[in-house]
Amino acid sequence: MSEKSIYVVGAGAWGSALAHTLGLGGRSVVLCGRDDVAIRTINEERRNPHYLKTVEMDARVTAQLGYDGIEAAQAVLLVVPAQASRAVLAEIGADRLAGQSIILCAKGLEKDTLKRQSEILAEACPTAHAFVLSGPSFAVDVAQGKPTAVTLAGKSLAAAHEIVDLLAGPTFRPYSSDDIVGVELAGALKNIYALACGAVDGADLGLSARSSIMARAFAEMGPLVEAMGGTKESLNGLAGLGDLTLSCTARESRNFDFGYRLGAGESVDEIVASGAKLAEGVHSSPVGLALAEKYGVEAPIIKAVNALLRGEAPIDSLVAQLMRRPLRSE
Repeated sequence: MSEKSIYVVGAGAWGSALAHTLGLGGRSVVLCGRDDVAIRTINEERRNPHYLKTVEMDARVTAQLGYDGIEAAQAVLLVVPAQASRAVLAEIGADRLAGQSIILCAKGLEKDTLKRQSEILAEACPTAHAFVLSGPSFAVDVAQGKPTAVTLAGKSLAAAHEIVDLLAGPTFRPYSSDDIVGVELAGALKNIYALACGAVDGADLGLSARSSIMARAFAEMGPLVEAMGGTKESLNGLAGLGDLTLSCTARESRNFDFGYRLGAGESVDEIVASGAKLAEGVHSSPVGLALAEKYGVEAPIIKAVNALLRGEAPIDSLVAQLMRRPLRSE
């Protein structure tokens, strides 16, 4: 492929949507996947048979098995589940990613190591340049060309500007940030809070309760983000408030929907047994709690979500406990 191609690793819904929107923006894109049927269908019929079935993939997108040619990519978008990032990076190999701009698109914390995605990349390929893409964005909206604004964080604003110019399209607008830590944490933590808000809806506790949980979640994020080296300013924008609002109010959010079913009385095992995929917030919740304890930050909502996931208490009693916390100024 041309050395000017952008490589998208991961042919799920989000990877396919990003590849498509990059194609619409005039970029040459290579979409790397594992399913030979999906690869063939994308190339021959311009559709992903498993995800976004009604979207006709842009002609500038070429799908392939594996990572052939990735060493000559203009940039690489890593769009695999957060818990799979380390294994996929090892599979590609540090040599092929040396010096590359890697845009990390997963929103999650590694459950065994408590690592952020950029920390995983630094260990797997120390010479790669990390960028983080996050913000309020559903794959189907992006794929259908609906207006979407996100955050793109790099080690400096100048570095982020270059990637923003590379990814921007007619309806896909990334905004630059130099706060990798804050943007990553906001994306991971909002998954936990989406579980909580979904559970409140599932238990029919009312919109007032859900709004209260969401507002307190926003306040809860700040001290942990700051303790870990991020800035509260990042929480005021797309990666923070924007993504939190989207994920905590719509059943299209996998985390919100998973929480909804928990609130309605199902257990984690029952939800998974029904065929549902394990939401990323389920992995990130114990990590978020461990990080809060490590940095000495109060995180009662994260603690409550962990209790809910372990089946220790139903959501209504957990919300009641939260409501009984000491009264103090916001």
